Amino acid sequence: MADHSAAPSPKKKLYIETVGCQMNLLDSELVVARLRQEGYELTENIQQADAILYNTCSVRQHAEDKIYSALGRIKRIKERNPDVAIGVMGCMAQKDQAEIFRRAPHVDIVVGPGQLARVPELLAQVRAGEPPRMAVSRARKDGSLETIAASFQTYDADREPAMRPTPFQAFIRVMMGCDKFCTYCVVPAVRGPEQSRPPEAILAEARLLADQGVREVTLLGQTVNSYHYRLPDGRSFRLSDLLERVHDIGGIERIKFITNFPNDMTDDLLQAVRDLPKVARYLHVPAQSGCDEVLRRMKRMYTVASYEEMLARIRATIPQVAVSSDFIVGFSGETEPSFERTVGLVGRSRFKNSFIFKYSARQGTKADQLYADDVPEAVKKRRNNELLALQTAISLEDNQGWIGRVVEVLVEGPSRATTRRPGWDGLEQLTGRTACDRIAVFDGTERLVGQFVRVVIDAASAVTLFGRVETTERVGATERPATPA
Repeated sequence: MADHSAAPSPKKKLYIETVGCQMNLLDSELVVARLRQEGYELTENIQQADAILYNTCSVRQHAEDKIYSALGRIKRIKERNPDVAIGVMGCMAQKDQAEIFRRAPHVDIVVGPGQLARVPELLAQVRAGEPPRMAVSRARKDGSLETIAASFQTYDADREPAMRPTPFQAFIRVMMGCDKFCTYCVVPAVRGPEQSRPPEAILAEARLLADQGVREVTLLGQTVNSYHYRLPDGRSFRLSDLLERVHDIGGIERIKFITNFPNDMTDDLLQAVRDLPKVARYLHVPAQSGCDEVLRRMKRMYTVASYEEMLARIRATIPQVAVSSDFIVGFSGETEPSFERTVGLVGRSRFKNSFIFKYSARQGTKADQLYADDVPEAVKKRRNNELLALQTAISLEDNQGWIGRVVEVLVEGPSRATTRRPGWDGLEQLTGRTACDRIAVFDGTERLVGQFVRVVIDAASAVTLFGRVETTERVGATERPATPA
């Protein structure tokens, strides 16, 4: 008897490339999850894709140039296969909008961060033969965007493990947008006003992730320590309250949060980091400059003295805390004495590490409108290298202080440089991070991946701790090693 049952529809193939911050990685995870429901599966072969998506960043010019270059390269794919759908989504989509269609006419959809829930619908339309589509959020009078987060609330239960850093690590968005309006920053113009998500939505998502085997969550916000939600009874719910509630979720064993704004580093938050064993003793608090005049022009709303007072409170409250920072060199009007003040701040502060960037003027920001980009590129490059060299020396010296100590590491997987060594009988080089976000590399077996292990540190570089596993038994995240890292 013939089988007349319908054959399953072949899967459509999706290629996605993500540029930028952890917010973008999470956005991509959520978009892919929704597209899987529409019959797509991921492919790493762009030539085989039925849909090609770029999730973009606008913080620096280099990130935008990278996307326009990629769009130029895939023009031939569209010429060979007119049915392939090409999309640009994220911050650059919100910022450039129709400019993307002008520079890359083969693009089919342009979707801003606040409209990502519409990606499946728009892809279906253009694949059905309809003309190119654009979905972006409208600007407010102050130059930021209308409330844009509502379209993503339905994604809370839709997560795509294949897009995460590892199967047992995940990001959770606790707030969207930003109201700080730093003069150099395009984020308020592309991600909209600051909005804190309801605590119960965040906690439900954390419980879902724990059920999926996630052991480490990172709470995300443009200025995450600004998180503030007014409960129905009128009480204020802060990030410290949220940390306490996530801490109680079984299965979640390490909690991180980024990125912090200096003025919102409150004592209750520092005490929560100190007192909650699952919370990583690591804080990323961008300074951006060590010169008060530059900070004023950046509209950072604090002084060098107030930043250093905050740093002193952090270290007085949280034993063995690690603090990292961001710096922009070559901002408009930065003189040599201004830069030397930044060098001084880095030298005094002894950050675990610093992310150092050359200033890149962004269209639509106040700095681009008010100030000339007057520091020559060669000077920016020299200052970048000088500050990086100082930070590298500090990181090396501090990391060498960990030699001989035992640290707790969440094993993430094989080291990028790993090669199986003859005679080591199944051992390979693994990597993971300590509770204060230091990278550790050591020999171990594949069964350690996803576990917490104790590692004895034998050597260190400016970036990495090198060691050996003290024991292969799991270490509970609620235990503090004698010398936690």
